[in-house]
Amino acid sequence: MITIVSFVCGLIFGAGLLISGMAQPAKVLNFLDLFGTWDPSLALVMAAALAVSGIGFVIAKPRKPLLAPQSLWPTHTDIDPPLIFGAVLFGSGWGLVGLCPGPALVNLATLSPQVIVFVVAMGAGMALHDWWRRRRALAAARVDG
Repeated sequence: MITIVSFVCGLIFGAGLLISGMAQPAKVLNFLDLFGTWDPSLALVMAAALAVSGIGFVIAKPRKPLLAPQSLWPTHTDIDPPLIFGAVLFGSGWGLVGLCPGPALVNLATLSPQVIVFVVAMGAGMALHDWWRRRRALAAARVDG
């Protein structure tokens, strides 16, 4: 059941990206080009998304989830170097290419070589990050143990 719900949520997310235009790299790059061909329409999309998700969080927070034993709300709230580095990487990819992870996956359907390279690089970066975190955890365990 959770797989079906996850799939439906992914479809809704992808449809929202397509309808809003956030899956179009040119539209995103125009939004980021403040002194050129600026397109403010994505600001409205983002504001609407924040409003809807904010209301959703307020409604969801006190409730027990239907398909899980408990809610898994984030507990880490510090602004630390990994968060800053991740934000810089995310913003760099978004600003240089006009894609971030969600729209990149949606755009795989176009079979565009640029999108494929972006997604492969993104996957390699995620794998490298996981390898690095495991390596650090093993090193810390050796020092503590």
